[in-house]
Amino acid sequence: MSRIGNRKIEVPAGVTVTCENGIVTVTGPKGSLTQKMLKDISMKQEENVITLERANEAAKAMHGTMNALLQNMIIGVTKGYEKGLEIVGVGYRFNVSGNKLTISAGYSHLVVMEIPTGLTVEAPSNTEITIKGIDKVLVGEFAANVRKVRQPEPYKGKGIRYKDEHIRRKEGKKAA
Repeated sequence: MSRIGNRKIEVPAGVTVTCENGIVTVTGPKGSLTQKMLKDISMKQEENVITLERANEAAKAMHGTMNALLQNMIIGVTKGYEKGLEIVGVGYRFNVSGNKLTISAGYSHLVVMEIPTGLTVEAPSNTEITIKGIDKVLVGEFAANVRKVRQPEPYKGKGIRYKDEHIRRKEGKKAA
């Protein structure tokens, strides 16, 4: 049984958490995030400690989820989130210009993706990018969409992968 919902959330200095009309707003040095409170879950704040309480057993399933969402918002406005991607393959490259990410991934055309507002994409080299932002969901979703352009294949390992991702390699056909 999960006990994540009962976890107490520490609010660091410089971060304010307010709940009005069922909407939680977390403001910190990097920005501000909002989240609708899930049904039958209430928030109680005492100084710099937040506890979430559920009204009934039916809300038990979403108790831990709301706790994790609130914790992720606090981390986002203080430290932020980042995901690293790298592209492997001859002629494969990333190009960042303005709010557009251009991917050359072995297709007959270039794949152009628009970078969502609230995210920054940096390219230390033309085969690596780093996606940064304060919203964990937005960072992870955009990174997954970029990876989906050319997923890594198991035979040669070509494609777009996360920095810390390990691709299981397969052995090819044997010559007779």
